[in-house]
Parts: sequence; structure tokens; C-alpha cells
Amino acid sequence: MSVRVRYFAAAAEAAGTDAEERTEPGLAALRAAMVADHPALGGILGRCAVLVDGERRDDDAPFAGVAHVDVLPPFAGG
Repeated sequence: MSVRVRYFAAAAEAAGTDAEERTEPGLAALRAAMVADHPALGGILGRCAVLVDGERRDDDAPFAGVAHVDVLPPFAGG
């Protein structure tokens, strides 16, 4: 099973891509693998919101039936 991870703004810059397919079974494993594959994410991932199929998640529930994960760094605006 794979899940599509979409990176936005500074997260996309740190990952070097806007999106990729991943096969990790849950959020904790996904976070560790993303930092291992994209070390620059290590500096910002802890501040990012992670949305799993559009809902913010911080737990490590399995990705069964999940279509996509969005990694959103903090945004500043005005």
C-alpha cells in the first residue's frame, strides 16, 4: 500500500519535491523515513502540520485506506 505525500512551501523546498509516493505504515514511521530521505526536513518537520486525508493528525494510527498526507509548514501572512 502506498500513500501520496504532498509537501508545501518550505517543506517542498526542504524535500526537493512537491510530492512523492511512500509506503510507511503509519505517521511515526513516515516522519522518520522522510527525515532519513530528506535530511533538510529535520529542521522544520516538527513545526509542520500534518494532514491525513485532510484531517490534522499527530497520532500513529495505521494508514489503512489513506489516500494522501499533506505536510504544511507554518505560514506567515498579513
